[in-house]
Amino acid sequence: MDIAAIQRALREFADERDWEQFHSPKNLAIALSVEAAELLERFQWLKDEESRRLAEKPEDYRAVREEVADVLIYLLRLADQLNIDLDAAVEEKMRKNAEKYPVELARGNAVKYNRRQP
Repeated sequence: MDIAAIQRALREFADERDWEQFHSPKNLAIALSVEAAELLERFQWLKDEESRRLAEKPEDYRAVREEVADVLIYLLRLADQLNIDLDAAVEEKMRKNAEKYPVELARGNAVKYNRRQP
């Protein structure tokens, strides 16, 4: 995925429609949250196994695919507006997560690192 190219295309899309005026970081963060909630709604009341077999229901799968795309679009726009280098941000966060969740403590354990019993 060429993140920079997608961000340019999204920027052009917004510019052509004069939407840049609406794409403040605050508004984009709100839109991202709304789209994430719409994605979550697609999974509401599904059993875990049903969520894993979503591709077996083409209409539901298509809807989830579109919501995932919406979430990514708003995330990319937000990062673009704030000049966040997503490659660097992800690499740094993965490094921090590796420190927080060492394999020997985290493997097979869903309890958050700061809530584990000594």
